[in-house]
Amino acid sequence: MSDKDAAKTKAQILKDLRETHRTTVDRTQDLLKEQGKIEREILKLIKEESMTVPTLASRIDLPTHRVLWFLTALKKYDLVQEDGMDGEYVLYRRKEELHHGH
Repeated sequence: MSDKDAAKTKAQILKDLRETHRTTVDRTQDLLKEQGKIEREILKLIKEESMTVPTLASRIDLPTHRVLWFLTALKKYDLVQEDGMDGEYVLYRRKEELHHGH
């Protein structure tokens, strides 16, 4: 293989890698946008009223395991808190925002 052929091959490999990376970034950005939208929907629904995982799942049309995943993440970041029980299900509510200047 000549130097010219090697350079062409290297250039093609780099072009392919850039294309692959761009696709991955686009997919990741789309996923993050979707996750942000779901998180906002959940937080909006539980701002005024506590809800269980099954109730939230039916309201936003997602499987219960995904809703639980989002609630766990939101709880970890201190945005959601448990608010008692409804039968055998935990109720979740958006955490009260702190008011500064008191």
